[in-house]
Amino acid sequence: MTGATDEQDAYAPAQPRAVPWTRAASWVYAQPYLLLTVTMTMWAGNTVLARYITGDVPPMGLNLFRWVLASAIILPFGWRHLRRDWPAMARRWPVMLVLAATGVAGFNALNYYGLQYTTALNGVLLHSSTPLMIALTAFLLFSDRLTLVQAIGIAVSFCGVLVIISQGDAETLLGVRFNQGDLWIMAGLGCNAIFASCLRLRPAVHWLSYLTATSLIGMALMVVPAGLEAAAGTSLRLDLETVLTLIYVAVGASLVAHICFNRGVELVGSNRAGAFFHVHPVIGAAMAIGLLGEEPRLYHLVGFVLTITGVALVAHQPGRK
Repeated sequence: MTGATDEQDAYAPAQPRAVPWTRAASWVYAQPYLLLTVTMTMWAGNTVLARYITGDVPPMGLNLFRWVLASAIILPFGWRHLRRDWPAMARRWPVMLVLAATGVAGFNALNYYGLQYTTALNGVLLHSSTPLMIALTAFLLFSDRLTLVQAIGIAVSFCGVLVIISQGDAETLLGVRFNQGDLWIMAGLGCNAIFASCLRLRPAVHWLSYLTATSLIGMALMVVPAGLEAAAGTSLRLDLETVLTLIYVAVGASLVAHICFNRGVELVGSNRAGAFFHVHPVIGAAMAIGLLGEEPRLYHLVGFVLTITGVALVAHQPGRK
Protein backbone atom coordinates (compact mmCIF):
# COMPACT_ATOMS: atom_id res chain seq x y z
CA MET A 1 0.00 0.00 0.00
CA THR A 2 1.35 3.37 -0.92
CA GLY A 3 0.29 5.12 2.28
CA ALA A 4 -2.70 6.53 4.09
CA THR A 5 -2.82 9.80 2.15
CA ASP A 6 -2.69 8.19 -1.30
CA GLU A 7 -5.30 5.60 -0.48
CA GLN A 8 -7.65 8.07 1.13
CA ASP A 9 -7.28 10.35 -1.88
CA ALA A 10 -8.34 7.46 -4.07
CA TYR A 11 -11.59 7.32 -2.12
CA ALA A 12 -12.21 11.06 -2.13
CA PRO A 13 -14.74 10.98 -5.03
CA ALA A 14 -16.88 8.50 -3.10
CA GLN A 15 -17.41 10.76 -0.08
CA PRO A 16 -21.14 10.80 0.71
CA ARG A 17 -23.13 14.00 0.67
CA ALA A 18 -24.24 15.53 3.92
CA VAL A 19 -27.36 13.98 5.41
CA PRO A 20 -29.55 15.39 8.20
CA TRP A 21 -28.55 12.88 10.87
CA THR A 22 -28.25 13.50 14.54
CA ARG A 23 -24.85 14.46 15.90
CA ALA A 24 -24.39 11.04 17.52
CA ALA A 25 -25.16 9.17 14.28
CA SER A 26 -22.82 11.45 12.34
CA TRP A 27 -20.06 10.75 14.85
CA VAL A 28 -20.55 6.99 14.49
CA TYR A 29 -20.51 7.31 10.69
CA ALA A 30 -17.07 8.91 10.96
CA GLN A 31 -15.55 6.10 13.10
CA PRO A 32 -14.17 3.51 10.65
CA TYR A 33 -12.98 0.95 13.18
CA LEU A 34 -16.26 0.99 15.08
CA LEU A 35 -18.14 0.56 11.79
CA LEU A 36 -15.90 -2.32 10.71
CA THR A 37 -16.34 -4.03 14.07
CA VAL A 38 -20.12 -3.79 13.67
CA THR A 39 -19.74 -5.28 10.19
CA MET A 40 -17.78 -8.28 11.43
CA THR A 41 -20.25 -8.84 14.26
CA MET A 42 -23.13 -8.93 11.80
CA TRP A 43 -21.27 -11.23 9.41
CA ALA A 44 -20.19 -13.56 12.20
CA GLY A 45 -23.83 -13.94 13.17
CA ASN A 46 -24.64 -14.57 9.53
CA THR A 47 -22.11 -17.42 9.39
CA VAL A 48 -23.42 -19.00 12.59
CA LEU A 49 -27.04 -18.84 11.44
CA ALA A 50 -26.26 -20.07 7.93
CA ARG A 51 -24.55 -23.12 9.36
CA TYR A 52 -27.36 -23.65 11.87
CA ILE A 53 -30.15 -23.76 9.26
CA THR A 54 -28.24 -25.87 6.72
CA GLY A 55 -30.73 -28.35 5.29
CA ASP A 56 -33.76 -26.15 6.01
CA VAL A 57 -32.95 -23.33 3.60
CA PRO A 58 -31.18 -23.95 0.25
CA PRO A 59 -28.11 -21.71 -0.19
CA MET A 60 -29.09 -19.95 -3.43
CA GLY A 61 -32.62 -19.46 -2.17
CA LEU A 62 -31.30 -18.05 1.09
CA ASN A 63 -29.22 -15.47 -0.72
CA LEU A 64 -32.08 -14.55 -3.07
CA PHE A 65 -34.62 -14.13 -0.26
CA ARG A 66 -32.01 -12.22 1.70
CA TRP A 67 -31.63 -9.56 -0.97
CA VAL A 68 -35.31 -9.50 -1.95
CA LEU A 69 -36.16 -8.54 1.62
CA ALA A 70 -33.20 -6.16 1.90
CA SER A 71 -34.17 -4.44 -1.38
CA ALA A 72 -37.79 -4.12 -0.24
CA ILE A 73 -36.62 -2.41 2.95
CA ILE A 74 -34.08 -0.05 1.38
CA LEU A 75 -35.98 0.90 -1.79
CA PRO A 76 -38.49 3.32 -0.19
CA PHE A 77 -35.61 5.24 1.41
CA GLY A 78 -33.27 5.10 -1.57
CA TRP A 79 -35.68 5.59 -4.47
CA ARG A 80 -35.39 9.39 -4.57
CA HIS A 81 -31.59 9.24 -4.48
CA LEU A 82 -31.52 6.38 -6.98
CA ARG A 83 -33.55 8.35 -9.55
CA ARG A 84 -31.25 11.34 -9.19
CA ASP A 85 -27.97 9.41 -9.26
CA TRP A 86 -28.89 6.74 -11.80
CA PRO A 87 -27.23 8.53 -14.76
CA ALA A 88 -23.91 8.67 -12.90
CA MET A 89 -24.12 4.97 -12.02
CA ALA A 90 -25.25 4.01 -15.52
CA ARG A 91 -22.16 5.63 -16.98
CA ARG A 92 -20.07 3.30 -14.82
CA TRP A 93 -22.26 0.25 -15.14
CA PRO A 94 -19.32 -2.20 -15.44
CA VAL A 95 -18.12 -1.13 -11.98
CA MET A 96 -21.61 -1.39 -10.50
CA LEU A 97 -22.05 -4.83 -12.04
CA VAL A 98 -18.72 -6.07 -10.66
CA LEU A 99 -19.47 -4.75 -7.17
CA ALA A 100 -22.95 -6.29 -7.11
CA ALA A 101 -21.81 -9.59 -8.62
CA THR A 102 -18.91 -10.04 -6.19
CA GLY A 103 -20.06 -8.40 -2.95
CA VAL A 104 -23.80 -9.08 -3.07
CA ALA A 105 -24.36 -12.19 -5.18
CA GLY A 106 -21.12 -14.16 -5.47
CA PHE A 107 -19.58 -13.94 -2.01
CA ASN A 108 -22.73 -14.78 -0.08
CA ALA A 109 -24.03 -17.48 -2.41
CA LEU A 110 -20.73 -19.33 -2.56
CA ASN A 111 -20.25 -19.02 1.18
CA TYR A 112 -23.71 -20.43 1.90
CA TYR A 113 -23.14 -23.24 -0.59
CA GLY A 114 -19.78 -24.18 0.87
CA LEU A 115 -21.13 -24.30 4.43
CA GLN A 116 -23.24 -27.30 3.41
CA TYR A 117 -20.16 -29.45 2.91
CA THR A 118 -17.43 -28.24 5.24
CA THR A 119 -16.87 -28.13 8.98
CA ALA A 120 -17.09 -25.06 11.15
CA LEU A 121 -13.35 -25.35 11.88
CA ASN A 122 -12.46 -25.30 8.20
CA GLY A 123 -14.84 -22.42 7.52
CA VAL A 124 -13.30 -20.25 10.23
CA LEU A 125 -9.80 -21.06 9.02
CA LEU A 126 -10.65 -20.08 5.47
CA HIS A 127 -12.33 -16.81 6.47
CA SER A 128 -9.24 -15.83 8.42
CA SER A 129 -7.34 -15.66 5.12
CA THR A 130 -9.50 -12.77 3.87
CA PRO A 131 -7.08 -9.93 4.80
CA LEU A 132 -4.28 -11.66 2.92
CA MET A 133 -6.52 -12.18 -0.11
CA ILE A 134 -7.62 -8.55 -0.08
CA ALA A 135 -4.03 -7.33 0.20
CA LEU A 136 -2.99 -9.59 -2.70
CA THR A 137 -5.97 -8.55 -4.85
CA ALA A 138 -5.39 -4.85 -4.16
CA PHE A 139 -1.74 -5.30 -5.13
CA LEU A 140 -2.59 -7.11 -8.37
CA LEU A 141 -5.35 -4.71 -9.41
CA PHE A 142 -4.10 -1.37 -8.08
CA SER A 143 -0.46 -1.92 -7.03
CA ASP A 144 -1.34 -1.20 -3.39
CA ARG A 145 1.41 -2.16 -0.97
CA LEU A 146 1.43 -2.98 2.70
CA THR A 147 3.83 -1.25 5.04
CA LEU A 148 6.10 -3.46 7.11
CA VAL A 149 4.09 -2.73 10.27
CA GLN A 150 0.84 -3.64 8.51
CA ALA A 151 2.31 -6.90 7.18
CA ILE A 152 3.46 -7.78 10.71
CA GLY A 153 0.00 -6.89 11.99
CA ILE A 154 -1.69 -9.27 9.54
CA ALA A 155 0.70 -12.04 10.55
CA VAL A 156 0.09 -11.47 14.29
CA SER A 157 -3.66 -11.32 13.75
CA PHE A 158 -3.59 -14.51 11.68
CA CYS A 159 -1.68 -16.26 14.48
CA GLY A 160 -4.41 -15.22 16.90
CA VAL A 161 -7.05 -16.78 14.66
CA LEU A 162 -5.02 -20.00 14.41
CA VAL A 163 -4.76 -20.18 18.21
CA ILE A 164 -8.54 -19.97 18.50
CA ILE A 165 -9.49 -22.43 15.79
CA SER A 166 -6.83 -24.94 16.88
CA GLN A 167 -7.81 -24.57 20.54
CA GLY A 168 -4.14 -24.01 21.29
CA ASP A 169 -3.20 -27.41 19.87
CA ALA A 170 -0.99 -27.49 16.76
CA GLU A 171 -2.04 -31.07 16.03
CA THR A 172 -5.58 -29.84 15.35
CA LEU A 173 -4.31 -27.71 12.47
CA LEU A 174 -2.23 -30.58 11.12
CA GLY A 175 -5.37 -32.69 10.97
CA VAL A 176 -7.37 -30.22 8.87
CA ARG A 177 -8.50 -31.62 5.50
CA PHE A 178 -10.08 -29.51 2.79
CA ASN A 179 -13.13 -30.67 0.82
CA GLN A 180 -15.32 -29.25 -1.94
CA GLY A 181 -17.07 -26.99 0.56
CA ASP A 182 -13.74 -25.37 1.41
CA LEU A 183 -13.08 -24.71 -2.26
CA TRP A 184 -16.48 -23.05 -2.70
CA ILE A 185 -15.85 -20.84 0.33
CA MET A 186 -12.42 -19.91 -1.04
CA ALA A 187 -14.09 -18.90 -4.32
CA GLY A 188 -16.51 -16.75 -2.34
CA LEU A 189 -13.67 -15.13 -0.41
CA GLY A 190 -12.01 -14.36 -3.73
CA CYS A 191 -15.18 -12.56 -4.79
CA ASN A 192 -15.15 -10.61 -1.54
CA ALA A 193 -11.51 -9.62 -2.04
CA ILE A 194 -12.34 -8.22 -5.49
CA PHE A 195 -15.33 -6.39 -4.03
CA ALA A 196 -13.34 -4.80 -1.20
CA SER A 197 -10.49 -3.78 -3.51
CA CYS A 198 -12.79 -2.30 -6.17
CA LEU A 199 -14.95 -0.24 -3.81
CA ARG A 200 -12.67 2.71 -4.57
CA LEU A 201 -14.07 2.73 -8.11
CA ARG A 202 -17.70 3.18 -7.18
CA PRO A 203 -19.40 6.30 -8.55
CA ALA A 204 -19.47 9.43 -6.41
CA VAL A 205 -23.14 9.09 -5.48
CA HIS A 206 -25.21 9.09 -2.32
CA TRP A 207 -24.65 5.96 -0.24
CA LEU A 208 -28.37 5.13 -0.41
CA SER A 209 -28.25 5.25 -4.21
CA TYR A 210 -25.29 2.91 -4.29
CA LEU A 211 -26.68 0.45 -1.75
CA THR A 212 -30.11 0.36 -3.39
CA ALA A 213 -28.66 -0.18 -6.86
CA THR A 214 -26.25 -2.95 -5.86
CA SER A 215 -28.96 -4.69 -3.81
CA LEU A 216 -31.31 -4.72 -6.80
CA ILE A 217 -28.60 -5.84 -9.22
CA GLY A 218 -27.39 -8.56 -6.87
CA MET A 219 -30.96 -9.75 -6.33
CA ALA A 220 -31.49 -9.98 -10.09
CA LEU A 221 -28.28 -11.97 -10.50
CA MET A 222 -29.51 -14.53 -7.96
CA VAL A 223 -32.82 -15.29 -9.72
CA VAL A 224 -31.36 -17.84 -12.17
CA PRO A 225 -29.20 -19.77 -9.63
CA ALA A 226 -32.09 -19.92 -7.16
CA GLY A 227 -34.45 -21.01 -9.96
CA LEU A 228 -32.12 -23.82 -11.01
CA GLU A 229 -31.79 -24.86 -7.39
CA ALA A 230 -35.58 -25.00 -6.99
CA ALA A 231 -35.94 -26.94 -10.25
CA ALA A 232 -33.51 -29.52 -8.87
CA GLY A 233 -35.96 -30.28 -6.09
CA THR A 234 -34.70 -28.24 -3.14
CA SER A 235 -37.29 -26.60 -0.93
CA LEU A 236 -37.48 -23.95 1.78
CA ARG A 237 -38.96 -24.91 5.14
CA LEU A 238 -40.74 -21.88 6.55
CA ASP A 239 -40.94 -21.82 10.31
CA LEU A 240 -40.16 -19.28 13.00
CA GLU A 241 -36.43 -20.02 12.93
CA THR A 242 -36.08 -19.58 9.16
CA VAL A 243 -38.20 -16.42 9.16
CA LEU A 244 -36.09 -14.87 11.93
CA THR A 245 -32.94 -15.94 10.10
CA LEU A 246 -34.11 -14.27 6.89
CA ILE A 247 -34.90 -11.07 8.77
CA TYR A 248 -31.48 -11.06 10.40
CA VAL A 249 -29.49 -11.71 7.23
CA ALA A 250 -31.54 -9.12 5.32
CA VAL A 251 -31.38 -6.31 7.87
CA GLY A 252 -28.24 -7.00 9.90
CA ALA A 253 -25.90 -8.95 7.63
CA SER A 254 -27.01 -7.17 4.45
CA LEU A 255 -28.08 -3.57 5.02
CA VAL A 256 -26.36 -2.63 8.29
CA ALA A 257 -23.19 -4.59 7.58
CA HIS A 258 -22.79 -3.32 4.01
CA ILE A 259 -23.40 0.29 5.02
CA CYS A 260 -20.76 0.00 7.74
CA PHE A 261 -18.28 -1.92 5.58
CA ASN A 262 -18.56 0.40 2.57
CA ARG A 263 -18.05 3.43 4.79
CA GLY A 264 -15.18 1.81 6.66
CA VAL A 265 -13.34 0.97 3.43
CA GLU A 266 -14.04 4.47 2.17
CA LEU A 267 -12.37 5.98 5.24
CA VAL A 268 -9.32 3.73 5.71
CA GLY A 269 -8.89 1.72 2.50
CA SER A 270 -9.23 -1.94 1.62
CA ASN A 271 -6.03 -3.21 3.28
CA ARG A 272 -6.76 -1.73 6.71
CA ALA A 273 -10.42 -2.71 6.49
CA GLY A 274 -9.40 -6.22 5.41
CA ALA A 275 -7.52 -6.75 8.66
CA PHE A 276 -10.83 -6.65 10.49
CA PHE A 277 -11.82 -9.96 8.90
CA HIS A 278 -9.60 -11.51 11.55
CA VAL A 279 -12.15 -10.24 14.07
CA HIS A 280 -14.84 -12.35 12.35
CA PRO A 281 -13.74 -15.73 13.78
CA VAL A 282 -13.01 -14.19 17.19
CA ILE A 283 -16.57 -12.89 17.42
CA GLY A 284 -17.84 -16.17 16.00
CA ALA A 285 -16.10 -18.05 18.80
CA ALA A 286 -17.68 -15.70 21.35
CA MET A 287 -21.11 -16.36 19.83
CA ALA A 288 -20.51 -20.09 20.02
CA ILE A 289 -19.65 -19.75 23.70
CA GLY A 290 -22.73 -17.65 24.44
CA LEU A 291 -25.29 -19.32 22.18
CA LEU A 292 -24.09 -22.92 22.02
CA GLY A 293 -22.87 -23.25 25.59
CA GLU A 294 -19.19 -23.86 24.80
CA GLU A 295 -16.89 -23.17 27.73
CA PRO A 296 -14.33 -20.34 27.36
CA ARG A 297 -10.69 -21.44 27.56
CA LEU A 298 -7.33 -19.75 27.94
CA TYR A 299 -6.65 -20.11 24.21
CA HIS A 300 -9.72 -17.94 23.50
CA LEU A 301 -8.18 -15.10 25.50
CA VAL A 302 -4.71 -15.56 23.95
CA GLY A 303 -6.17 -15.66 20.43
CA PHE A 304 -8.33 -12.61 21.08
CA VAL A 305 -5.38 -10.55 22.35
CA LEU A 306 -3.23 -11.53 19.36
CA THR A 307 -6.00 -10.77 16.89
CA ILE A 308 -6.80 -7.35 18.32
CA THR A 309 -3.08 -6.52 18.50
CA GLY A 310 -2.69 -7.41 14.84
CA VAL A 311 -5.69 -5.31 13.82
CA ALA A 312 -4.28 -2.36 15.78
CA LEU A 313 -0.94 -2.69 13.96
CA VAL A 314 -2.62 -2.76 10.54
CA ALA A 315 -4.77 0.23 11.46
CA HIS A 316 -1.76 2.18 12.75
CA GLN A 317 -0.90 5.30 10.78
CA PRO A 318 2.39 6.95 11.80
CA GLY A 319 1.96 10.64 12.54
CA ARG A 320 -1.85 10.40 12.52
CA LYS A 321 -4.50 9.75 15.14
